[in-house]
Formats: sequence, structure tokens, C-alpha cells
Amino acid sequence: MMLSRRELLASALLLPSVARAQSARDGWTRIEARPDGLRLLAEPAAQTPAWTYEGKVPGPVLRIRKGEELRVQFLNHLSQPSSLHVHGMRSPNAMDGVAGLTQTAIPPQGNVDYRFTPPDAGTYWYRPGVYPQLAEQKGRGLYGLLIVDEASPPPVDREILLILDDWLLDDKGEPRPFLSATETRGEGRIGPLVTVNSRPLPQVEKLRPGSRVRVRILHACNARLAGLVFEGLRPSVVAVDGQPCSPFEPARMTLPALPGSRFDVIFDVPATGPSGIFLRAGGLRTATTQEQPQPLLRIEPEGPPLPDRGPVTGPALNPALPPIIKLQDARRLDIAIEQRKEGDPLRVWSLNGTSWPGADSRPLLAVKRGQPVSLGFVNRTEVAHVLHLHGHVMRLLHPLDDGWEPYWRDSVIVPPGRTVRVAFLADNPGRWLIESAILEHAASGLAAWFEVS
Repeated sequence: MMLSRRELLASALLLPSVARAQSARDGWTRIEARPDGLRLLAEPAAQTPAWTYEGKVPGPVLRIRKGEELRVQFLNHLSQPSSLHVHGMRSPNAMDGVAGLTQTAIPPQGNVDYRFTPPDAGTYWYRPGVYPQLAEQKGRGLYGLLIVDEASPPPVDREILLILDDWLLDDKGEPRPFLSATETRGEGRIGPLVTVNSRPLPQVEKLRPGSRVRVRILHACNARLAGLVFEGLRPSVVAVDGQPCSPFEPARMTLPALPGSRFDVIFDVPATGPSGIFLRAGGLRTATTQEQPQPLLRIEPEGPPLPDRGPVTGPALNPALPPIIKLQDARRLDIAIEQRKEGDPLRVWSLNGTSWPGADSRPLLAVKRGQPVSLGFVNRTEVAHVLHLHGHVMRLLHPLDDGWEPYWRDSVIVPPGRTVRVAFLADNPGRWLIESAILEHAASGLAAWFEVS
């Protein structure tokens, strides 16, 4: 591939150096990836050998206000190459953190500076972006929350961060081997030990009745498809995948939690309990299921009630996103998801015949900046897939192509044997991945790239 002079200069910013930095410079946040212990099982069990950002799982919450510059000094003290990708953000292409496409992989003992001003407020997260190692690196604990606060956030009394993950451990509390054939060829890595903020379930919050609460939820599991069920609450969803939306109440009080998905939800604490947020396995199911959901967050009313706050208001809609996508002018492309039954175990999946890594291959499509794009994800396999769009956000189209869901997403689920159509405005120049948000699928080929010039 030929790079323009502008792209070469931008990419040069992300060539790794191999000089160990001991502390962050003024105005910079230091994020070091390194091995460390994590208490997941009760004593006398040993700590789980994890990989951490700054010794923490999840890593430190990165938080800035819209309009401020994000400055991260990333140090790789793992035995593997790595990088740092901000999932869901419409970042500049050179800062997307995809090794082999937007930057060089950062070798062990190397470091790279990431520096840009996020264009949108919202709830995002950061994780590795190097293939095929990203499934193991994230699965061992390398992820963290990134929040860009609105200039005028909606008024609330309390903010709660819920970061959901699951763990597949052996009898000694150590992670089982990664990228097994069962994981790469099947549904991905799903562990029975579910945690919130790396702690046992549930998280308990004692709050005054009438308190207005904003919950930022990150579903950071590698592959788990689940439903987030609200019981005893009247939640208003005010943002999906980081982008604000007109407040709405979830259908059947359940939200579909896909790997990498985020929801901002606001509710008022009821006067009596119990109430909370629960995890139901298997995605969206009706209330008649016999499976007992697991409690993630339990709200316990305590103290004198607060006055009624009136209707919930969310953050302002993002003016940088188009209110209408002109589908009549869209560049249209169907993308087939296919499985190879034999051959390279890291080339199990393909998009229109292409398996990642493949930066030296041709793009799925090349469009000019400002071009509307409509994609049809055609799942020709027996496994559900979740496809994630880098650098852009998309609308989920109705089956008859006569409208779209009233919120933006950066990932969509494609059931087995089905076709799901999305649309977006290609307004962010660069080379961008379309990859599986199920990380074992991404690590075994389910990704390709497109170009906006």
C-alpha cells in the first residue's frame, strides 16, 4: 500500500521506541501494561496471574472533558507485542491503535505516545489492538474505561461505573489456554466466573430514595452475549455505545449486552426494594425463561427521600452526526461472513474471502470522505457474530430498508444465517477495520479494512 506524505508523518508518531520510561511527563497519563496478580478467588486460593494496566484490572479510568486533549504514554512491559486501541471512538486514524494498519506493533519494553482531542463526549474503553494476541491480552485483564465528559452533563446525584467481565480459570485460579479450537471455531471464550469491576457479584449501593443515578455500563467480556435486566427500576437509556440518544425505556426492561457495548442509563432510586441490574445469559430472552439471572448491581434505599426530580434528561445529541443518512446516495456493499473448516487455525473466519491480518490486501471498499455507505452483513455460518466498525458509528437499518433504529451503534449482532444491514457516513479519513467484537473471532481472521480518502 502506498501512503501519502500526510499519512507517513502521522504514522511516524506511532513508531515504537525501546527506552523504558519511569514516569509520565507533565500533562500525560502513564499506562504501563505488565504482569501482576489479581484476587479473583477467595483465600486460601492463590491470586490469578493477570496482565494489568498500571497494576489494575480494569485499568485506571481515563477521564477528560470534551475539548481537552488526551495524552497517554503507553509502555509495553509484556512478553508480547501490544498496542492501545480506544474502542468506539471516532479518533484520528493514526491514533486508532491497530497494529499492522495504523501503526507498528509496540515490542516488549517499547513505548508509544497517543495524543489527540476526542471529537465526541461519551463512554468508551481502551484495550489492545494487536493481532492475534488481542484475545489473550484482553482476556488476561488488559482493558479500562475512558470517559469524555459533556460540557453540560445531565444533573444526577450519583454516578456508578459497572465494568462486566468473565473469567475462564483452571483449578489453580490460572487462566485456561487461549485461542483453543473450541473458542476460535465456536462462540468464543466464555467463562463461568462473572465479575463487576473485577469483584464478586453484586455491587451494592446504599442510596437515598429519589436519588437520581447515572450508570455507565461496559460489557467487556471477550465473547459473552447477554441481557442486562432491570428489576424494580424505571431506567432511561440516554446513550448507546458512547453516543447520546433521546431517552427511552428498554423493551421488556432488558438491554442486549454485546462484547464491547456500552450503555448510559439514568434512573431514580425507588422508595422500596429490592431493585437492581441483573445479567441474563444468552442475550435477550423473555421473562418466562427458567434461568435465574445473576445480580450485577443491587440498590438499597437508605435515609430520608429526596424530592421528585421530574422527567429524566440526557446529554445533548451529538451535532457532529448527521440527522439523516441519504440512503438513496449510499455506496452499497454486502459482506459475507464465512468459515473455513480446515487450514490455518488463525484463518478460521473471513469477510468477503479476506482474513486478518491482511493490511497488504485490497480494501473491502474505498470511498471519498462524505460518502454515505450501506453495508449488508451476511452471516453464512452457524455461529452468531458481532461486527464492530472502527472510526465511525452506524445506524441499524430496518429489514425493509425504510428507516433505522433511533440510536447510533459501533457494533451490531448478526445471527446465524441472517443478514443485518447498517448505514453510516464515511466522514473520518483513513484506513479502518471492520472486525469481530468477539475477540477470538477477530484473532482468527474475522476482520478486514476499508478506506476513506
